[in-house]
Amino acid sequence: MNPAVVIPTFHVEAGRRQDPAATVFDHPTPLDMTGDLYRCLESLTKVRGLGQVIVIAAAEDPAVAAQAVVKVQDICNRFPTMHTLVIGEASASIITQRLEQFGFEDLSHAIGLGGYSAVRNLGLVVANILGFDAVVFIDDDEVIEDVEFLAKAMYGLGKLTKKGIPILAKSGYYLNSEQNYYSLSQNKWYNHYWQQGSAFNAWISRAMAGPRLSRSNHVCGGCLALHREAYKRISFDPWIMRGEDLDYLLDLRMYGSDVWFDNQWSLLHLPPRERHEGHRFRRDIYRWLYEYYKIEFSRSQIDLLQINPSSLEPYPGPFLEPGILKRVKRTAFLRSLVRPDKQAYRTAAKEATVEASAYAQENCSKYFEFQYVWGEVMQRTERDAFLTQALIQAAVARQKGDEVIVEASAIEQQVQEPASASIDPGTTTEIHLNLADFE
Repeated sequence: MNPAVVIPTFHVEAGRRQDPAATVFDHPTPLDMTGDLYRCLESLTKVRGLGQVIVIAAAEDPAVAAQAVVKVQDICNRFPTMHTLVIGEASASIITQRLEQFGFEDLSHAIGLGGYSAVRNLGLVVANILGFDAVVFIDDDEVIEDVEFLAKAMYGLGKLTKKGIPILAKSGYYLNSEQNYYSLSQNKWYNHYWQQGSAFNAWISRAMAGPRLSRSNHVCGGCLALHREAYKRISFDPWIMRGEDLDYLLDLRMYGSDVWFDNQWSLLHLPPRERHEGHRFRRDIYRWLYEYYKIEFSRSQIDLLQINPSSLEPYPGPFLEPGILKRVKRTAFLRSLVRPDKQAYRTAAKEATVEASAYAQENCSKYFEFQYVWGEVMQRTERDAFLTQALIQAAVARQKGDEVIVEASAIEQQVQEPASASIDPGTTTEIHLNLADFE
């Protein structure tokens, strides 16, 4: 296998007080703060077999996108022996222009820097352009302590079970600050209708006690490995506001595949403390209601496999059932009585459910339309000579501190002049295993 490590990193304007209700990302790093990316990259230096690292620099405000790229490039430059490729606004624009030349409409909302799923799709397209046969997603607020992290990521990927089922996507798990894998969510009385933590803990306890690889009900987006046969077929959903990792599992199932859980593959997850929990719950309302309506819509599509929430017990099945709207309202109300961010919870209880339902019903069908396009996008961009050349040239310019400008006219002029990539494609890792041992 020839994996590329993809790291999304999110930024906001320096010194500006953020409106938590208006933010796209959970905890973006202000441009005047160091953030966690350096720590993450430093931990990667110890990983055996590390090849290409693709860092995607996204900004909450497009006005500071260029500053975010400069900051990220500066951090990456501190690791001269690491093969890093920074993808920012200019590189994303290059890809958008090229796709338009291929006859696609503007897809920057789905393959770009405007949301979690769009950023992940951008990472997949870049990996596809450069010819990597696997992608390993990690997040910038993580630390890798295992030198065999990549070898474990590739374990079993692309192999067949004894029943002939291909393993094309797999997830590991997060260790928290207490060095365990259980959710720290508390089962307080105000969480009576929202036992997400205990449900997850019940599932992972069972998964950790089972064979090394088992079918997963959960995905850690920052510890996710995708074989090219998966990522070329299935995209992330640009219309889900958060929880795009678990959504990807559901998408794979709808299209006849699955995510596998590896109970020997992990990393340390150290996210910043959540300061606006009420607003985060508001985004969760959008997430779960969208997921519910999306599954309901999928039942009307004859070419999709149906997802039954009961097959996803103990987690996340209960959050995909018809009673989710009632549970959302009751939880928001109960938390508004005692939790910090009381007003945000009250607003969520009164308004967000209506807004979230309307948003879900309006947009839940769009992903399936996009899926018809995704396969062709990946086919047209795979090892595209111009895009390979353009991305490398852009990376070199950024490393030198030069401005990156590539216009459509330049693309047209250079498309007939392919050039070989000079980016190290990573180290090939051969995995020999007998899946019958853990089936």
